[in-house]
Amino acid sequence: MPVDFLTEEQERRYGRYNGEPSAAQLAKYFYLSETDLDQVRMRRGDQNKLGFALQICSVRFLGTFLANPIDVPSGAVAFVAAQLSIADLSCLPRYVERETTHREHAGEIQAHYQYKDFTDQPEHFRLVRWLYTRAWLTAERPSVLFDLATARLVEKKVLLPGVSQVARLVASVRDHAQERLWRVLAQVPTAEQRRLLETLLIIPSGQRQTPLDRLRRAPTRVTAPALVSALQRIDAVRLLGVREIDLSFVPIGRVKALARYVQSARIQTLSRMAEDRRTASLLAFATAFEATAHDDALDLFDLLMRTTFSRAERAGQQERLRTIRDLDAAALQLREACLVLLETDTTDDQIRERVFARISSDQLHVAVTVVGELTRPPDDNYALELVGRYALMRRFLPTFLRTLEFESTPGGRPILDAVQFLNRVEGRRSSHFQTAPRVVITRPWQRYVVNREQQVDRPAYTLCVMERLQESLRRHDVFVAPSERWGDPRAKLLQGEAWEAIRAQVCRTLGRQTTPEGELISLQQQLHEAYLRTAANLPTNTPVRIEQRAGQDTLVITGLDRLEEPLSLQHLREQVKARLPLVDLPEVVLEIERQTGFSAAFSHLSEGNARADELPISVCAVLIAEACNIGLTPLIHPDIPALTRERLSWVQQNYLRAETIARANAMLVDAHAQLLLAKTWGGGEVASADGLRFIVPVRSINSGPNPRYFGIGRGVTYLNYTSDQFSGLNGIVIALTFRLSQTKGPPTLRRVAESSKVSIIK
Repeated sequence: MPVDFLTEEQERRYGRYNGEPSAAQLAKYFYLSETDLDQVRMRRGDQNKLGFALQICSVRFLGTFLANPIDVPSGAVAFVAAQLSIADLSCLPRYVERETTHREHAGEIQAHYQYKDFTDQPEHFRLVRWLYTRAWLTAERPSVLFDLATARLVEKKVLLPGVSQVARLVASVRDHAQERLWRVLAQVPTAEQRRLLETLLIIPSGQRQTPLDRLRRAPTRVTAPALVSALQRIDAVRLLGVREIDLSFVPIGRVKALARYVQSARIQTLSRMAEDRRTASLLAFATAFEATAHDDALDLFDLLMRTTFSRAERAGQQERLRTIRDLDAAALQLREACLVLLETDTTDDQIRERVFARISSDQLHVAVTVVGELTRPPDDNYALELVGRYALMRRFLPTFLRTLEFESTPGGRPILDAVQFLNRVEGRRSSHFQTAPRVVITRPWQRYVVNREQQVDRPAYTLCVMERLQESLRRHDVFVAPSERWGDPRAKLLQGEAWEAIRAQVCRTLGRQTTPEGELISLQQQLHEAYLRTAANLPTNTPVRIEQRAGQDTLVITGLDRLEEPLSLQHLREQVKARLPLVDLPEVVLEIERQTGFSAAFSHLSEGNARADELPISVCAVLIAEACNIGLTPLIHPDIPALTRERLSWVQQNYLRAETIARANAMLVDAHAQLLLAKTWGGGEVASADGLRFIVPVRSINSGPNPRYFGIGRGVTYLNYTSDQFSGLNGIVIALTFRLSQTKGPPTLRRVAESSKVSIIK
């Protein structure tokens, strides 16, 4: 039961003042009511009146009596003294000259205002029950539960005990909730299902990896065989036989948290777990992993379709460029014929003679044929080039249709019918395609799918349906279950009677009307006013203008002018660079650890207090190995106990986890915020988002080509949220640039990319 989860900041501010109270806090906790004043007036002497009043306000604000009752910020003392009409504050130190006085006053305040001790029942039982319920329903960190428990004690007028008592209670309750989760989940699977789950950790004969390792490996290539492998992952997790297990009686957040742990945990760590915990963890992983496998497969399908369409479009454009000379020549000949038609002095019976005098009949026939073959309709989407890639589609289509079980909204029903039709006729003769649903065939595809004899072309129809399916998946008109990114958007919404029961309450909370008509009228009015305001300001807003581009009105916003760097800034940069010492990366990490002590955030997986000599050195070494992706070997020194292979492997397996890294990052951000230079830059309340492009040297479906930065190389965009103190707050990796995500990326990527242009408030 590890209890060393509190940070130094939490321990320091527990039951103590952390600076001057704000104006709102003074008004809420330090304002003396008539009841308070009646109690204060019963004291003799200004020092007793002021000291008694401060104890009332302190216990109300902090939830406990201070060991030194006058250790109160000066602003709060002045605020209380003003209410008591005490001008001379120098009398306050006399209040603590007699120790029994303030202790007796604390007892009177506790009795009169009905403050309870921490162990008093039934309030202590209610706190334990509340903590247990929250720990069971959520996967909140113990430090968060500690703060919430402290706030509840203050709210319920329970005097705060020692900090270690609350920490032990939180740790104990959280451990009980975890043990209950493991015990309950371990009892769900049958003996056969438990046996299948255990096989995930066993290396099959003749292989080098466990089935769990293979399942956890996400696709890395955007190819048809990779998509087939991704679909086979779905089949593999279904073979575990846990798909039909109903875990709705367990909080979904706890199941997902347990599954995320298995996703990154080492096989050796999982194998050494107690049986109930191991079974529960594997069951949670198998239950949640089907959604992950669905997401990976459909992500890959979306990327593969986008790549296929891009290549077909590029091939069509290249073909157009190759034949542009022939098309121009034929068009010029037809122009000569049309000019004769437009001559006003030519009679109808002379037209043919004069046309053939300029262009022979054979030349005119050839020109008409060339124009007919090379011109494309305005709405053409290079469907002919797509049909030529039907062989690529056949490499994954049978497995794709067999594995995925699609559902749809009413708007996506025609596409779902077409997909189900393709699944039914898979492996049959093309003659069955004459009964194919034709509602999904769009106008650009019509000329390729249905010929003059009204016969359906199988390759063209298949490509058309796959294109419509991709569009519907992005709009979530068609979806799969279970899935996080490609699932039913309505799944988490209240439906039917459940929604009607709380509709009025939700609308009242959000400040909205219960019917859509009034809201639509209000939105129309806001849009109309915004349009009129924009139109009125447009003539005087010189950076904004409307230009004609490709025959359409386009809103253009002038970019910001570049600011030239002054010589003083250049000289300052050179001076700073000259002062920076040349040091190795390990020295930097060790120095930062000595200054911040961030290694204390790394606790043992199961034994929270397990430490070792020179553990910070081992933690820093493992962090460098993980961050630089170089492995442990370059950092091993057999002569240094903290850098032996056994020590580094032990630290890597037991100390490096997502939660410990998050705690260490929080300590680094807090330490950075205290630097004088960081405070000079800003207050830390404002943050901005910006994208940085990084080249990806390994295969990954999340990397995309970006010729502007990497030539023919592939890269990803790291969307970083940085405060005005130049401290990183969060980061998201996306595959595309902002421009590409606007035109080709899935809706999620488009929203992420759009957010990168906006400054946010932390």
